Amino acid sequence: MIGAGWPLLRGVFQSIDPERAHELTLAALERVPLPPARPDDPRLAVEAFGLTFPNPIGLAAGFDKDARVPDAMLRLGFGFVEVGSITPLPQPGNPKPRIFRLPDDQGVINRLGFNNGGHEAALRRLANRKRGGILGINVGANKDAADRTADYVSGIRVFADHADYLTVNISSPNTPGLRDLQARGALDDLLARVVEARDGMVTRKPVLLKIAPDLALSDLDDITEVALARGIDGLIVSNTTITRPAGLGGEHIKEPGGLSGTPLFQRATWMLAEAAKRVERRITLVGVGGITSAETALAKFLAGASLIQLYTGLTYAGPGLVSDIKQGLLTMIAREGSLKSLIGRDRDAIAAAGPGV
Repeated sequence: MIGAGWPLLRGVFQSIDPERAHELTLAALERVPLPPARPDDPRLAVEAFGLTFPNPIGLAAGFDKDARVPDAMLRLGFGFVEVGSITPLPQPGNPKPRIFRLPDDQGVINRLGFNNGGHEAALRRLANRKRGGILGINVGANKDAADRTADYVSGIRVFADHADYLTVNISSPNTPGLRDLQARGALDDLLARVVEARDGMVTRKPVLLKIAPDLALSDLDDITEVALARGIDGLIVSNTTITRPAGLGGEHIKEPGGLSGTPLFQRATWMLAEAAKRVERRITLVGVGGITSAETALAKFLAGASLIQLYTGLTYAGPGLVSDIKQGLLTMIAREGSLKSLIGRDRDAIAAAGPGV
């Protein structure tokens, strides 16, 4: 996934096991020195939850679960990078194989299950990092934790000094029972304890909540009301989906796990627009899911996002996707006057279009 050689590298990576290909990518990024990213056009800058983002394109959590290469990814031109999800204790995740490509649909199914090396290992890497660029740290809970909320609170406290913002991930479909924390009562207790931890810090760090795209709208009502009441700084919409859209093809479509990439786009963008209707710009929304081009990125802003994140799109389009999106946004800004003027412009129409089938 590095540089102009992507077309050749893509052919190589697509021919081997997806998880092995991902590990090779991380290893290469750890070893190959990359030049600094070119300065961004000032028109791409975004102010959100007290931070200034040089551009609104972020790397979603899941690519770099253990904080191995955040600075390398920033040098590829991302405006911010989110690492994790990181749990207090190391855990291996679910049995392999657990990542499946859907190349005809530009999608991926994964059931990784929060595989990561735990807080201690990530802290060692982050302690040696020379700060530069905006870093988010996504925290999770161990599968067998007796008190999962305590795991999230631990993550907030442990990583606060190393993060520019923190994300509470309760929406992965690959840890049994995790999405139950999105229910109103459980979420209120979770966010109360998370916010208490955040507000006890010397330096207050923004806290975001990552939600699923498979929510009933009544559940989204509850989540947005609780998030606003508890003072959460933003919502990331959305994680992977457990639904399987009509027309999905390939040998792996019946594999359990979360679906990402192009097949997620309509559902995730619909959920984003519905969230935007409910929060009415009182908190920041981050749009994720199915971003594969400048056009799909633009749709997230039109639905109500101030920032976007991508991951699966890189698998198919390569690192040039970031610069393509920037150029597309600049073209639109030249016509419309500013990125801010685009945010939420088509929210109601996107919400009315529904999640697809």
